[in-house]
Amino acid sequence: MATLLAIGTAKGLFLATSADDRRSWEITGPHFPMTGVYAVAVDTRRPTPRLLAGVTSSHFGPSVATSDDLGASWDEPDAAPVAFPADTGATLGRVWQLMPAGPDEPDVVWAGTEPSALFRSTDGGRSFELVRSLWDHPHRPEWGAGFGGQAVHTVLPHPRDPARLLVAMSTGGVYRSEDAGASWAPGNTGIRAYFMPDEWPEFGQCVHKVARDAGNPERLYAQNHHGVYRSDDDGRTWSSIADGLPSDFGFAMVSHPGRAGTVWTFPLVADSERFPTDHRCRVFRSADAGGKWEPLSVGLPEGPFYPAVLRDAMCADDASPGGVYFGTRSGEVYASRDEGDSWSLVAAHLPDVLCVRAAAV
Repeated sequence: MATLLAIGTAKGLFLATSADDRRSWEITGPHFPMTGVYAVAVDTRRPTPRLLAGVTSSHFGPSVATSDDLGASWDEPDAAPVAFPADTGATLGRVWQLMPAGPDEPDVVWAGTEPSALFRSTDGGRSFELVRSLWDHPHRPEWGAGFGGQAVHTVLPHPRDPARLLVAMSTGGVYRSEDAGASWAPGNTGIRAYFMPDEWPEFGQCVHKVARDAGNPERLYAQNHHGVYRSDDDGRTWSSIADGLPSDFGFAMVSHPGRAGTVWTFPLVADSERFPTDHRCRVFRSADAGGKWEPLSVGLPEGPFYPAVLRDAMCADDASPGGVYFGTRSGEVYASRDEGDSWSLVAAHLPDVLCVRAAAV
């Protein structure tokens, strides 16, 4: 079985395929040249995997395209698949997240957008409808814009209970639903917002990314704007797991797709620089849910190394042993076929890497 790595960049989508256990890669692209691809998903719930790409053209605006032949051809509807109803007075900036729902909802795909909103598709991502309950939430007028914009960038369906759903946004924090999106409650207890007068608010945190532990789906990991956290109660409360990391700042957070307790992140120097800590290219891994962290750098550039890794520019595949991937703002993409113990270069000299997703196909 081959491995597909979808690489969204500031100037198009590149697809890397490995047919030999992730040792070498064949790359095609750019698909959608001169568009920013901020979100990509590989939906493997159907017999033929479907690729979904959130593309943003400076001329035509944002859209979502789908492919049912691994990128050989694409379907991009004439009418925008994701659009705000006229009565909202809002205009779509871009799609930041595309997330297939759980196995019990094979045609449902979620989209997180800028401005902060959630959309739901019931036809595999070909068309979407605004989730009014989140858009009409009384907190929404107070949600701010992070440095990258005001956006829902994380959507996490619960794999065992379709009624449970979590979203995260910058800035606004984490919100949870236990009734399939009919209502929402903030889930930020324990996450610090150092930049606010009340550093422990009900909402308003600048959460950068949240990942769900596939082996223990009640457990979540969050990379915050200063702060790395774990929740053991599906996002109701959080505790710090930053001890052992060289910095509590960063964007990426990735959990192992099959083993509980294993998580990866890419720490950065805080606000003033946003370079990798110590100007070294290192991924940090915890095998005990954030109790201890170890740096991983075998095969990575020795440095000095300056490019950052963005929130969705790191992922893991569903193979065994697990593959881990990340792309940089200077256009390099690295892969590990042994869960981070060693790394190799997949591609170089690409445009700014915005997102990566990998799956066996």
